[in-house]
Amino acid sequence: MDVAVNNMVNATLDMRQAQTVQQAQFSVFKEALDGQEAQITALMDSVALDPQLATSGSVGTQINTTA
Repeated sequence: MDVAVNNMVNATLDMRQAQTVQQAQFSVFKEALDGQEAQITALMDSVALDPQLATSGSVGTQINTTA
């Protein structure tokens, strides 16, 4: 009977250790995602919302069409 109890205790301790490792990995993953979110937000904020149209030159100021 003692062997079965020892095996059960060892299995429980192994499961708790695995759960702790998994929680630590999840925490690191979440921090990485939060960092990426901050970088993407900064990048999106740096882009002008309204596109600026060309006012001089030959690119973007004239449309040549033929029917």
